[in-house]
Amino acid sequence: MTAPHRPPAIARRAFLQSAAAAALSAPLLARAAPETKKARIAITLDLEMSREYPRRGMTEWDYEKGNLDDATKKYAAQAAQVAKERGGKIHFFCVGRVLEQPSADWLKQLADDGHPIGNHTYDHVNVLAQKPEDIQFRFRRAPWLIAGKSVEQVIRENIRLTSAALKERTGIVANGFRTPGGFAEGLSGREDIQKLLLDLGFTWVSSKYPRHETGKPKQEPPAAVYADIVRAQKEAQPFVYPTGLVEIPMSPISDVGAFRTNYWKLDWFLRAIGDAVRWAIDNGAVFDFLAHPSCLVVEDPEFQTIKLICQLVKEAGDKAELVSLDKIAAGAKPT
Repeated sequence: MTAPHRPPAIARRAFLQSAAAAALSAPLLARAAPETKKARIAITLDLEMSREYPRRGMTEWDYEKGNLDDATKKYAAQAAQVAKERGGKIHFFCVGRVLEQPSADWLKQLADDGHPIGNHTYDHVNVLAQKPEDIQFRFRRAPWLIAGKSVEQVIRENIRLTSAALKERTGIVANGFRTPGGFAEGLSGREDIQKLLLDLGFTWVSSKYPRHETGKPKQEPPAAVYADIVRAQKEAQPFVYPTGLVEIPMSPISDVGAFRTNYWKLDWFLRAIGDAVRWAIDNGAVFDFLAHPSCLVVEDPEFQTIKLICQLVKEAGDKAELVSLDKIAAGAKPT
């Protein structure tokens, strides 16, 4: 019988060494593969009245930010339903004076349906104010309301009252804090305000709104404007202040910035938001949509923006999810 053929010894050694190397390197390569980050997309609406709405020239809302009209409340409720039907939640931020209205049942229903309700101060105050006259229009008109109090005392009480009103009137525990107005640097350099919020029980804040181009009012934005809005998304990612307070920035562009200030058309807004959400999905990043029912009820009555955001997340599959801001805050880590 013919002896079985054997490969040369050198060839056999080379084969075995190659096989062993492959066996060792395969697991190493698997372990070294980068973890894919899932984009976290949030839809947030601030419950307040906006000057110039529902028609241009209306500025009295500056003194009555919490006196929500029926159209605004109805839009908020319907927007919540639109998001819920598409697998998402809306994180609302409520101005405390809303709780003075005859009924707060609609707000309680939002919370019962699983939509978080955050604190937006009682009178829509400027938390970075240095002088009493800069705190809020209402106090400029009626300074006796804050007479004898420091700026810090007024701001602290405005925030505390909102949490108290939410709990007493509706049983809602405030879920997070958003500053009225957005600041390009957030609360950086204002450890006093960071600590004030921590003292009041908040672990996270939404206060930063990055600078970006908007183009000329009443003119369609050029490509460079859309590109700059996408660029700004990198500056709208969560981080932790030295005090331990988590920051979840608002993502450009806001509805009031687009529609009220620059007179954009809805199609332009939809393009900007779509581009920004796609960037977040492609980069496993965070997008925090900032809008106001009092503005959108006029500018986007069919909820096209919310539907677009939900659709983009759905199309992304495992690459993205619709979340509330508290879930984003839970994943934020010091850098």
